[in-house]
Amino acid sequence: MNLVEKDNQYLWHPYTQHKTASAPIAITKAEGALFWDENNKEYIDAIASWWVNPFGHSNKIIADAIYKQLTTLEHVLFGGFTHEPAVKVAERLMEILPDNQKKIFFSDNGSTAVEVAIKVALQYFFNKGEKRTIIIAFENAFHGDTFAAMAASGISFYTMAFQGMFIDVVRIPVPVKGKERESFDALEETIKKHNCAGFIFEPLVQGAAGMVMYEPEALDKLIEICKKNNVLTIADEVMTGFGKTGKNFAMDYATEQPDMICLSKALTGGTIPMAITTFTADIFEAFYDDDINKALFHGHTFTANPTGCAAALASIDLLQTSEMQENIKRINKSHLLFQKKIEKHPKVITARTLGVIFAVEIKSDAEESYYGSMRTKLYNFFIEKGVVLRPVGNIVYVLPPYIMTDEQLQKIYKTIEEAIEMV
Repeated sequence: MNLVEKDNQYLWHPYTQHKTASAPIAITKAEGALFWDENNKEYIDAIASWWVNPFGHSNKIIADAIYKQLTTLEHVLFGGFTHEPAVKVAERLMEILPDNQKKIFFSDNGSTAVEVAIKVALQYFFNKGEKRTIIIAFENAFHGDTFAAMAASGISFYTMAFQGMFIDVVRIPVPVKGKERESFDALEETIKKHNCAGFIFEPLVQGAAGMVMYEPEALDKLIEICKKNNVLTIADEVMTGFGKTGKNFAMDYATEQPDMICLSKALTGGTIPMAITTFTADIFEAFYDDDINKALFHGHTFTANPTGCAAALASIDLLQTSEMQENIKRINKSHLLFQKKIEKHPKVITARTLGVIFAVEIKSDAEESYYGSMRTKLYNFFIEKGVVLRPVGNIVYVLPPYIMTDEQLQKIYKTIEEAIEMV
């Protein structure tokens, strides 16, 4: 049996209806922005493998850092122990995070980073003797697949089997251009009616919703409303963090800053699963007590894994190099030029760009579902052309590794143009 046949015998893939899905593609190697399958067909990774590989595949700098750490201290439990890589990650992050972030908590992936933040928001008020049980989130949000993260997520087919089992979440509209007031009013009304503990949001870009974008000034206003009413704010930067929006973090565009930030994906350059949730000193103080029951009783076996920390340190260093910062600017400039061209196409509804993120919404005769016929047709077309893109319904987005060449970008754009003509 070949790899795909063995896969079919044993494996269960994420977000996949195995009865109707096409067979997976067996990838045997990757380098830079490229994959090769078992038949040696080449693919451009136009989405950085679900947004985690900003510095490209098989990055030697990160690989060397991992190897060095593996031969020194590969893992040690973090309950009652610490180690230099974890401390160094904290120090490096504090240099680039918003100034109000003072404590970091390690976990395993984006969902658990969110899970920690939501648990902390709820327990913060519990520790203070207040009963606040409501979390506020945006419509069509996506925050992960663990239970609290699912509850905060607003894309229904991810969560429909679990309705009635979640913590209480109230949704407000996203403050897209022209609808900011509707969002502000909904937040104020929600806080007035409910005992709200926290507001979680994807800052400036809703990833899984199709790269829906809104302005930092609108986010500032929402955070101001929360601060005025003592509602904690959680910035889910799992997707947007580490340069995707053109700055280190999407929150760097805002004036107001959140109480908590969730980080993962590009944190380790796409090598080792790791996540971090960061907090203000005020939040930490609510758990710092003689009463042990006020501690945060949450943990993971691989919390602050030293090898993951070594990968994170190498990734943060890479992000700060002038070469990588120039690459981010170069990709942004290229996206903007393509946006200006493609948004005039008669089959295009809208196109948008922020940092290295580009999205185009294609006209359709029918309302397109998330995994609908247009999405499938587009996905298969891109794969046939050797470009890895995962459309969201009728929305095609590009979020490339920062090391992607201009030639590779032009091939992606050309393939998108061909796809628009094809549908």
